[in-house]
Amino acid sequence: MSVVFAHSVVSPDRSERPAVPDTAVGSPAVELRSLGYTYPGTRHRVVADLDLTVPAGGHLAVVGRSGCGKSTLLSLIAGLEEPSTGTAAVLGDRRSDQRLASCALMPQGDSLLPWLSVLDNVAISLRNQGASRRDARAAAAEMLSRVGLTEWARALPAELSGGMRQRAALARALLARKPVLLADEPLAALDAITRAEVQQWLRTSIATTAAPTGLSAIATTPTTLVTVTHDVDEALLLAERVVLLARLEPAAPARITAAWSGWFGDGRPREDLVGDPDFAATRQSILRALAHPGIMPPSGEVA
Repeated sequence: MSVVFAHSVVSPDRSERPAVPDTAVGSPAVELRSLGYTYPGTRHRVVADLDLTVPAGGHLAVVGRSGCGKSTLLSLIAGLEEPSTGTAAVLGDRRSDQRLASCALMPQGDSLLPWLSVLDNVAISLRNQGASRRDARAAAAEMLSRVGLTEWARALPAELSGGMRQRAALARALLARKPVLLADEPLAALDAITRAEVQQWLRTSIATTAAPTGLSAIATTPTTLVTVTHDVDEALLLAERVVLLARLEPAAPARITAAWSGWFGDGRPREDLVGDPDFAATRQSILRALAHPGIMPPSGEVA
C-alpha cells in the first residue's frame, strides 16, 4: 500500500477538492518504502509494509491508537531507529545521521530547561550547532517576535502559561534550521481551550515558511511537517493529509490503512472549520476507522 500526496483520496463530501501532487512542491522530503520495524532481540513487529511519501513543503498527520507505533514511526524517519526491513529516506538520504541532521524534533511536552530564560531556551538549538551566543540570541529574539513572546524573552519557563511554553518550544524547533519538523503529540499536555488557541496559532505559523527578516543565513523555518496525534481535529487542522496507522488484528504489526484530505491551507478560523459539515463528516469517518480498523472505510477514503 502506498500513500502519497498525489492520491485523490478524500471523503465523499469533499470529492471536488483535488489532492496535492508531489510535483507541485518538489521532490520528496520524507520517503518510506516497504518499511518494517521489529524490536531488537524480539519477534514483535511494530510496523510493517509502510509506503509513504511526503513532498517537500507537505504537511502530514498520522493518527492511531496508543501503542500502534506512531512515535516509533517518527524515530525511524529521524534516524533514531533503523528499519528492520525496507528503507527510510529524508531528502533522498537513507543514512541515519543525515536523516537526523535534516529533522527538528518536537516531543510531547515543551521540554524547556527550567533554569534558562525563554530567550536562551530558544537560542540553544543554534548554540548546539556551534553558533556564538550573540548570534544565537539575536536569531532567537527574532523568532520570539514571530511567535508573540518578545515581552517574555527574559522570563523563566515557570512564568509562562502552557500555551506560551508550547509556542516557545515550537520557536526552538523552528530555529534549528532543519527542513523537516517531526512533532510527537506536541499539544497533548494542554487543556482544551489552550489547545484550541495554539492549534489556530500553529496553522498560521507553520504556513509561514520564509526565514526571519535578516536571518536567512542563520535560521530558516521547516517547510515539511510530520505530526502524530490522538486528536482528530488537530490532525485535520494542521495537515493537508491525514493517514491512519492501525493494527488490523491485535497481534499484527501496524500498517497505514486509510487516508483523508485535511484542512491545512484553508484560511478560515479554527472555530469556523470545526463547525463545517464537511469537516464534521471527515472527523466522524476517521473516528469510525479508529474504532473499527478492521472494517474498510467508505469508498473514497482508502489509502
